[in-house]
Amino acid sequence: MASNDSKVWFVTGASSGLGRAVVEYTLARGESVVATLRKPQALDDLVSKYPATQLLVLPLDVISPPAITAAFSAAIAKFGRIDVVYNNAGFAEIAEVEGTPDADARYVFEVNFWGATNVSREAVRVFRDVNAPRGGRLLQVSSVVGLKATPGMGFYSSTKHALEGISQALASELDPAWGISITLLEPGLFGTRAIVTDGGMHAHPVHPSYTAPGLPAAAMREFLAGPGREVGGNPDKAARAIYEIARTEGVGQRVPLGLDAIAGIEAQLEAIRKDLEEARKWSVDLK
Repeated sequence: MASNDSKVWFVTGASSGLGRAVVEYTLARGESVVATLRKPQALDDLVSKYPATQLLVLPLDVISPPAITAAFSAAIAKFGRIDVVYNNAGFAEIAEVEGTPDADARYVFEVNFWGATNVSREAVRVFRDVNAPRGGRLLQVSSVVGLKATPGMGFYSSTKHALEGISQALASELDPAWGISITLLEPGLFGTRAIVTDGGMHAHPVHPSYTAPGLPAAAMREFLAGPGREVGGNPDKAARAIYEIARTEGVGQRVPLGLDAIAGIEAQLEAIRKDLEEARKWSVDLK
C-alpha cells in the first residue's frame, strides 16, 4: 500500500538487473514509477500488473538529450513531480585497453558518462524548477570500479570514475536551499543480466599481447565467464537497500553496496594512503 509520503520515481535502464529490481520493489511498496528503457515491451508484464495511475513506461535512449528532456516532460505531465531519480542506464565493455576499438570506447562513454550526466542535469532542473515544494534525490549508479579500476574493464571503469567526478562537482555546486541531494551508489558484483546472460556486457576478443596465462585481464574474463555468474549479490535485496537509502536523510555522498565493494574500496584507500606517505618526501621542499 502507498504511504502518506508516497514518492514518484524516475528510473533509467529499467529493462533488467538492478534497474528492473528497483522498479519492481518500488511498485510493490505502492509508489509511482516512471520506468524508462530502450525497449518498453520488456516491461509488458508489469504494465499488465500495475495500473496506469502508478506505472508509466517510456522509451528512452540516454544518448539522446532531446529524448531525456521529453521523458522527464512526460513524467511531469503524468504525475506532476519527480521525487527520486535512479540514474541506472549503462553497460560494460570487456576488453584490454589496447584491445578496445575507439568507436566502442567512445560509445560506452556516451551511455555511461554523457547519458548519466545529461539525466543528472535534467533531474536537478526538475527538482529545483518544477517540483513544488523544491527538492529531490538523485541516486547515481556508479560502481566499485569507479574507485578501484578493474583489469579487462578499463573503459567501463573510466566511465564510472568520470561519473564519480561529475557527481561530486555537481553536488558541491547545488544551493542547499534547493533541497536536492546526490548519492553515489557503488555496487559490487550482483547476479544481474550483465553477469548471467552477458546482455549488459560487450566482450571483445583478447588482444594478442595479453594471452599469457595469469595476466589480470585474462583472469577477469575467466571470472566473469565462470564463477562470476554465481557469486553475485541478490538484486532484489539490493533494490530493498536502494529504496531505503532513497528515503533516509543524511546518507553519505558515497554508498558502497555489497561486502565485496567495501573490501575493494578499502584496499584502494589503503593503496592510496601508502602512495601518499611514500610521496611526501617529494613535496616537503617545493616552496
